Amino acid sequence: MADHSNGAGPKPYDLSRRFALAGGGVMLLAMLVIGSFVSQRIEQGVIDNTASATALFMDSFIAPLAQELETADTLSIGPIRAIEEMLSGSALGQRVVAVKIWKPDGRVAYSDDAALIGKTFPPTDSLTAALAGRLVAEFDHLGDAENASERSKDVPLLEIYSPLRQAFSGKILGVVEFYENASALDGTLAETRVQAWVIVALVTLGIGASLFGIVHRGSMLIAEQQRALETRIAETERVATQNRQLRLDIERAARGVSELNERLLRRVSADLHDGPAQLIGLAALRLDSAVAASDPAARQAELTAVRGALSDAMREIRDLCSDLSLPEIDPLTIADIIGRVANAHRLRTGTEVAIRFSGDDRRLPQSIGICAYRFVQETLNNAWRHAGGAGQSVDAALDGDGLSIIVANAAGTALPSLAAERRAGLGLTGLKKRVESLGGQFAFSRTKAGGAEARLRLGFDSGGPE
Repeated sequence: MADHSNGAGPKPYDLSRRFALAGGGVMLLAMLVIGSFVSQRIEQGVIDNTASATALFMDSFIAPLAQELETADTLSIGPIRAIEEMLSGSALGQRVVAVKIWKPDGRVAYSDDAALIGKTFPPTDSLTAALAGRLVAEFDHLGDAENASERSKDVPLLEIYSPLRQAFSGKILGVVEFYENASALDGTLAETRVQAWVIVALVTLGIGASLFGIVHRGSMLIAEQQRALETRIAETERVATQNRQLRLDIERAARGVSELNERLLRRVSADLHDGPAQLIGLAALRLDSAVAASDPAARQAELTAVRGALSDAMREIRDLCSDLSLPEIDPLTIADIIGRVANAHRLRTGTEVAIRFSGDDRRLPQSIGICAYRFVQETLNNAWRHAGGAGQSVDAALDGDGLSIIVANAAGTALPSLAAERRAGLGLTGLKKRVESLGGQFAFSRTKAGGAEARLRLGFDSGGPE
């Protein structure tokens, strides 16, 4: 049978540990994805807001100066001087480090770097999007060919593309591209990025801790239920083992009772054969002799012998019947039953028996009364046979759980007659089997003084209903 207490089952923290490993990995991956997404969205939102404010401000200055691009490929000297004065002597000029104005065909209509004016470059994605009417902002992306001078400034730049529209029709004349010094924006973005990651990490940690607490509590509950289940399984196995042992004991007791009955039948057969049958046979022979005798005196002597043999046979039969049958004990209490056995033993053997009884005397189930009767009868017979009836005593106690009887005798010697030997019981083995057949306990031991002691214990749940 399996052993459920060897610790081979899952440990209490296995489920929590597996959740911590698997769930922690999933939540870490989710934190990275969500943190990156949130950080990028916040960063893009800050860039777009900054670009919108700057582009609106720049457009209010440059758009009126760039209206001539409807017919010209580059700005004339007047608008150029106005733009340079605007950028050189204002707070806006300190923030905007470079300006380009693009024609729709990719030609540079104006640049603070005069070498780029009039040159044509392949339109970038940002330029194309601005020509379509969108405001485009890029943070520190200076990889295009026309960004050589901006890259040399070695400061973080916010690159903004804003469409230039005709004053009345709204037609896109070109795109103004300007670069704003984004050192302050870079610091703000770094701080915002850190705050976003901290918030995402704290929220993820809180969610993970809450889920882990739930799983851990469930794991502990499962472990506790598993231990309770293992305890119940072990208890069930113990009860099953006990039931098997009880079944074997019952089977053994049943076999013992069968053997006891068989020995009783053999003993009755032997007693009938050796006693009454022999005497009756002798009477039959003497009766034949009496019939054949011619002398009246001899006939009378034979008839007297026949009468004596028949009387002995009847006495043997009565003695045998008294051993086999019980007196009417149904209406008797347990103390009365024990007293009747002791009185019958006194009359038969001429020895004294001390009786002590404790507890609430009352009637008991018939099977318990019969077993108690036979127990006291057999043990007192053994005391008389083996110790001459010296120091015979019967101690009985009736408590809430059952009946206890102790029959004891002192050391002594006895030489019982042949008739007494024939009337002897079936021994301690048969008595033990009788007691065990009712679920009771039997014990026999020798005392230090050389006497003997037999003990019986019968529970009230044995022997059938009261």
